[in-house]
Amino acid sequence: MNAPGMMRCVYAGDHNAHHDQHRTRSHHLAVTLCRGTMPDVTQHINIKSFTPNQFIDGTYAIQNCQLGQTRTGKPFLKCLLQDATGRAPGRMWNATEELFSQLPTNGFVWLEGQTQPYQGEMQVIIQKIAAINPTQEDLAMLLPTTDRDVEEMFSQLYMLVMSLENPAIKALAETYMADAALMEKFRVAPAAMTLHHAYLGGLLEHTLSLMQLADGMLEHYPQLNRDIVLMGLFLHDLGKTSELTWQTGFGYTDEGQLVGHIGRGLTMLHDYIRQCEADGTKVPTPIVMVLEHIILSHHGKPEFGALKIPSTPEAIFISHLDDLDAKMQMAISTSRSDDDQAEGTDPNEQAGGNFTEKIWALETRLYRPDPTTVSE
Repeated sequence: MNAPGMMRCVYAGDHNAHHDQHRTRSHHLAVTLCRGTMPDVTQHINIKSFTPNQFIDGTYAIQNCQLGQTRTGKPFLKCLLQDATGRAPGRMWNATEELFSQLPTNGFVWLEGQTQPYQGEMQVIIQKIAAINPTQEDLAMLLPTTDRDVEEMFSQLYMLVMSLENPAIKALAETYMADAALMEKFRVAPAAMTLHHAYLGGLLEHTLSLMQLADGMLEHYPQLNRDIVLMGLFLHDLGKTSELTWQTGFGYTDEGQLVGHIGRGLTMLHDYIRQCEADGTKVPTPIVMVLEHIILSHHGKPEFGALKIPSTPEAIFISHLDDLDAKMQMAISTSRSDDDQAEGTDPNEQAGGNFTEKIWALETRLYRPDPTTVSE
């Protein structure tokens, strides 16, 4: 048993490696886990800056840490590494159940390893790993964050909510807005674990973007009910404040795994309607029904997670707008920024040249250059 105050270390990997002087460094390095103790770190290397066969020594967020088996039955650790600039798969050969049991499923780690090109992306072969408790500075470095001003976005969204005209819908919106704890989560939450707006503040940014887009387009579709559209967009993803966790890296809560943001969004709607009516404003059943329908149908099709096919003009509008905003954020952030390339490199020298690697959610590779700046 360790004496009080001593750090507990677990060694795993190839324990007989020191008997073979011809083994490579990666084989005879013992794997060390010192839970809660952060080793001396050299300099964090941003994931988007990874180059092939680069030595990595730094802190990263870890997601979906699992213990798998090779074809020969040997255990290995697999995970997704993340920092504020991107994500990369991580693999650790010769891992043990003891080591795995002391790593978080979603959390933060210090690691040593080496990058390796694999199937068109850079993965990290981990040699040492340790769970850590991050500082606030670490969190800012490890979790991607919106580059927009959160309070300014919230103020703009608040003004749109306050512009609602139907008394019952506006009173219901104000009931949501009056919940300080919910609004604090709404300001901070990502819109997704991966794919679109997958960063702190992403849910607010996505929701505001949709409401602003809709408000501009509704002049073209005057037959749509503006209050239903804007309220539906405000509500459609609020369940993600309970579905996702971001305090220990991006992941799903138990409620997120078992209920999901659509189911939670529906129960939230019922809760806030009861509160609104307790405060003196009745929300008519037809309004409740169409707002329920928007929450249930906004993913568009059952294969994309929708529980109902959009069946009102407002629900159809919201579903397509939601899909558009999500896809455009993915497309722009991937092809028209430098997020998918290492710092200081020519984008045409990246994998694929003028094209990104395949973006699975978009089912294609994206053309990078601005056509007005390309010389013939």
